[in-house]
Amino acid sequence: MSIFALGIELDGEGTHSAAWRRAAHAPSESLSGRVLGRRVAAAENAGFTFATFDDSIVAPAGDVSARVDAVNRASFVAATTSTIGLVPVVGTTYAEPFHTASQLATLDYASRGRGGWIPVRVDDAAAARAWGRPLVESAVDLDREQADTITVVRQLWDSWEDDAVVRDVATGRFLDRDKLHYVDFEGESFSVKGPAIVPRPPQGQLVVFGTEDDRDQVDVVLESNESTHRGDGLTFLELDVTLDASGVTASERTELLNSQGSAPTSGRREYVGDAAGLVNLLTDIATRYDGVRLFPTVVDEDLPALARYVLPPLLKSGVAHRPVPGSTLRANLGLTRPANRYERV
Repeated sequence: MSIFALGIELDGEGTHSAAWRRAAHAPSESLSGRVLGRRVAAAENAGFTFATFDDSIVAPAGDVSARVDAVNRASFVAATTSTIGLVPVVGTTYAEPFHTASQLATLDYASRGRGGWIPVRVDDAAAARAWGRPLVESAVDLDREQADTITVVRQLWDSWEDDAVVRDVATGRFLDRDKLHYVDFEGESFSVKGPAIVPRPPQGQLVVFGTEDDRDQVDVVLESNESTHRGDGLTFLELDVTLDASGVTASERTELLNSQGSAPTSGRREYVGDAAGLVNLLTDIATRYDGVRLFPTVVDEDLPALARYVLPPLLKSGVAHRPVPGSTLRANLGLTRPANRYERV
């Protein structure tokens, strides 16, 4: 299946440190469920394939210095949405993989198979202190923790076969113990025996997003800068977006925001301009990539512009397609449901 997926980052007020000044709500509402639900619903109604939620145990930089756990945010909107994929960031360096696997499997159940996750290395002394864990500094150790965590989480999701739950009330038999499996993982910094405490997720495996460094372990590679060398599998380009909005040009909006706070330095490709130009750019990107993840400068200004002027022509032309109601995130990305590694054939 040929796809061009449209993703959007919905953490905070936007990528700019002064984005909160342009929000369509009072500052006290920044972390409210009402605001979160409204934004995710707007992204879903627009036709986005998935939404992502950044995260860290350490407060974000900028004027808004707080956030709610990303998995909790994704789970909160799971019951009020029906088609959009929900993809939280999860740190792998200090969090317990067993708990991560349980939380994400629960997200997949709550969303009826629309869960994903972005595992990230956490190179931050403040995060180590917050977790009460020894600091992990070297690139080798950070890479090992990342790889081990992804491995364990995937194994735990498979530790229940799909038909392990019997629910035979007459006999009082609710589980087939022969279809639960120990993962027996032994690593340098942790070990996990298993099985999981949550049955296998609806998707079998939630969609794993990551960088080129993790290509062998992820379903989707997120690329910050365009590359001429691509490997197998899905690759999405990440793009910072500032659009003309409310009668103000994108350049004028950028200048005003920069006068009120520090400009972001993400390292991602940036688009500043009108909606028609972005439609042309995304149409071109679709010839080389399987999808994009857009980072709005100000969510409450750029998301409405995207919904009204950018996604409709992309959907009408067939460059992109709305997620299919009742389908999983894997299906909407053209990914098959994986077989269980422990199931006896």
